[in-house]
Amino acid sequence: MKIVFFGSSSFAVASLQLLKTEHEIAAVFTQPDRSKGRHLHIAKTPVKICAEYNKIEVFQPERISDEQVVAMLKKFQADIFVVVSFGQKLSREVLDIPRLYCVNVHASLLPRYRGAAPINHAIMNGDKITGVSIIKMNEFMDGGDIILSKSLEIGDDDAIMLTEKLGKLGALGLLEAMEIIEKGKVEFIKQEQAQATKANKLKKADGCINWQDSAESLRNKVRGLLPWPCAYTYYKGKFLKVLKSKVIDYPRERPQFVKPAEVISVCAQEGIVIACGRGELKLERVQPEGKRAMDAHAFVLGHHIKTGESLG
Repeated sequence: MKIVFFGSSSFAVASLQLLKTEHEIAAVFTQPDRSKGRHLHIAKTPVKICAEYNKIEVFQPERISDEQVVAMLKKFQADIFVVVSFGQKLSREVLDIPRLYCVNVHASLLPRYRGAAPINHAIMNGDKITGVSIIKMNEFMDGGDIILSKSLEIGDDDAIMLTEKLGKLGALGLLEAMEIIEKGKVEFIKQEQAQATKANKLKKADGCINWQDSAESLRNKVRGLLPWPCAYTYYKGKFLKVLKSKVIDYPRERPQFVKPAEVISVCAQEGIVIACGRGELKLERVQPEGKRAMDAHAFVLGHHIKTGESLG
């Protein structure tokens, strides 16, 4: 089939790579190049890099619904538009352009986690199972009929690891969906609107650690907010990212006077153990303000953190 592909993030790359092996990719639409990093270097999207490597024509409109862009999309006479982590909403006019319809790969088991950050929210909420959904798009965000779904256990994955796994799973599901569509054997499944939940776009404030929360909840926050905005706290008034942590699962009697956020123990084997609202959290990898990421032992040696001090 003749396809126009819309995608931007690394999550979409596997879908583009696999799709081009079986179908004609007429063009790729991706977000404009943006300044990125401390030095604000202009960076291409991962999808643009992949498309250029495979010699696929790339377009980067600021607004996909602009009149000139819509006219261009019509000229491709595509059978299907495929949308994977694109970053712009498609108008009703754009959705109606392809001969068949628009298909989207979403990184959750819809109707759960509609929105921009489904992977992060699944981990932060402590879910054990997630997956991908291939849907026929409509004008409502992630609200279209489901073509197929594929599930996956989360395990101990952080958001970076899970994004890579779900990207590959989504690509396989997309190729399977394309075969079903091509054969005219799609059986659409309506989403249960009453079961829908949201996965709103992340904000920097989402990363702030509240040490009154349980250790398990904070571990999920640490895993779920990589690579941005990251879970963070403060030590002696300076910003401190927590990049890796572990719940202390052996029995330990905590003195009654110890409060959440207090450093319980510091050693090379345990890292830095912090009291939480329920349980204790071991910090294994951190990044101090203005410094590189380091293991907790290196942080202890450089900052002389002691038991009885508090974070936050």
